[in-house]
Amino acid sequence: MSTIEETQSKRAGLSIRESRLLSRLASEGHQIISIDDIETTLDVAPNTAREIASRLTEKGWLDRLLPGRYLIIPLAAGEEAIYTTHEYLIAAHVAEPMYIGYYSALSHHGLTEQVPRTVYVVTPTRAQSREIHGVPYRVTTVTERKFFGFEPVSIEGTTVHVSDLEKTLVDCADHPEFCGGIRELATAMVAADEQGCSWPTVGEYLERLDNGAATKRIVYLADQLGIDLPTREALVGSFTSGYSLLDPTRPEAGPTTSKYRLRINVEPDTLGPTES
Repeated sequence: MSTIEETQSKRAGLSIRESRLLSRLASEGHQIISIDDIETTLDVAPNTAREIASRLTEKGWLDRLLPGRYLIIPLAAGEEAIYTTHEYLIAAHVAEPMYIGYYSALSHHGLTEQVPRTVYVVTPTRAQSREIHGVPYRVTTVTERKFFGFEPVSIEGTTVHVSDLEKTLVDCADHPEFCGGIRELATAMVAADEQGCSWPTVGEYLERLDNGAATKRIVYLADQLGIDLPTREALVGSFTSGYSLLDPTRPEAGPTTSKYRLRINVEPDTLGPTES
């Protein structure tokens, strides 16, 4: 008997309706489905759809990821039905609407050499951080005003939103604690500059974000790294009067600078060279 035949015989069998459901959804490219998908595909009531999802989960053909969300387990997963999918596809169901941001977006754009274990999800709605298949999903709820600057990315044939290059930098300046700290942001800015980052767009995004600390951090790092900011004068003019920590992940220590309205709590030499 072949491996596939053994898998078929050891997994609980499918009814005609269940087989039709999974075949249709798979043929349409679905990997993660909802109760609504079952209702629509089979034209059944919500309670019936939930019962079908429960039975298929017990039989090893679905894996419940979130309330009302299930991963289709393909036959190739084997008799133990151990299977997962790309973490960004799962992240797209952790919150709606959403985009992948912060450290995860840095990695996506090739702006860091680190491979973050946590997937960072940005949303204007309330959603819970959780761990799924051993992967932590960190949800950050932002105001509608900050929910912009993302682009569609195709992951295994499914569209997922990720912050664009410029918004990734701005978001990380807004919350360095979600990108590994200010040194990671400095590294990312150098890499982004090499990739042709649109610094005028960064300036526009900072203005829309309206966060004084984020603006100060970007301007300070740009000066430290020798990056030309076309809108630097306007950004400096928007500095808030209070002093912000350069790196909020580190202790509140070090000198203050009135030029940037920052407390420099990271050794500048560790951020990168200043070009003459």
